[in-house]
Amino acid sequence: MAVFTSVSLQDLTQWMPQFPLGKATAIRGIASGIENSNFFIDTEKGEYVLTIFENLNFEQLPFYLKLMRHLADRGVLVPAPIANQNGELCVALQGKPAAIVSKLSGTSQLAPQAVHCAEVGAMLARMHLAAQDFSIRQPNLRGLTWWQETAPKVLEFLSDDNRRLMHEEVAFQTAFAATDTYQALQNGPVHADLFRNNVMFDGEKLTGFFDFYFAGCDTWLFDVAVTINDWCIDLETGVLDMPRVDAMLAAYHEVRPFTQAEQIAWQPMLRAAAFRFWLSRVFDFYKPRDAEMLTPHDPTHFERILRLRIASAPTLFSSN
Repeated sequence: MAVFTSVSLQDLTQWMPQFPLGKATAIRGIASGIENSNFFIDTEKGEYVLTIFENLNFEQLPFYLKLMRHLADRGVLVPAPIANQNGELCVALQGKPAAIVSKLSGTSQLAPQAVHCAEVGAMLARMHLAAQDFSIRQPNLRGLTWWQETAPKVLEFLSDDNRRLMHEEVAFQTAFAATDTYQALQNGPVHADLFRNNVMFDGEKLTGFFDFYFAGCDTWLFDVAVTINDWCIDLETGVLDMPRVDAMLAAYHEVRPFTQAEQIAWQPMLRAAAFRFWLSRVFDFYKPRDAEMLTPHDPTHFERILRLRIASAPTLFSSN
């Protein structure tokens, strides 16, 4: 969540009457994140989040916004998109698609313990199950096809060793995606970016997931791996913290038991989850877009994690 497109209070005042939120009284940019322009807005009805989409278009956005509405209606703790007087969840602002969603309570837990990881695991499983009957299908736009297309664009910026690593991992993931094991993995809508700063807590109680704008249809196990690779590691080294890993996986498994194919696929999925963010961070670092308040993430963090996941073969659920 950065600010690429500026919006003033006057701009907002002219745009807001179509929504049932009363008059806008304040707007302030949100500095974290790197994809869209995001703002907290105060209205006569309360606080909300305004997002202007910098990459996604009007045709793509119904998947994300209707998915969030679908999940919210089924009791999953996510921001609820607000429709305008015509029932539209996405409306043009500054010539770009924009949406307003409810603001979650609480704060991000940036130093999670096992209890927090268990809360995330259980809610992630409930989210996967709740989205099974969501009717819109859209692939993960940062999945394998994107990796295959994007890796050649950044190889020139890498050392010989990292070029080799990137080439070999694309080849490995391409081959694995063609296996019977991969084809047997359960799938559906996934968050695909469930990092610590995309979850809110009030003490030890989870109050919501947000920032669904990398969501898409992928394997549920990939979503679990993305989450483990952020919530359950030592941030300095990338090494898995097994008490946190076990807490998250046990809580997920209690709601939606893992399958035998998922047991086999666990290490490749941890590698895939690490590679996806290494590649995107390399791309954003060397091919940045202009934005207010934007600092690209360091790509070496996920390079380190990828190398660790290649070198080790953790089991999916060590408590079994």
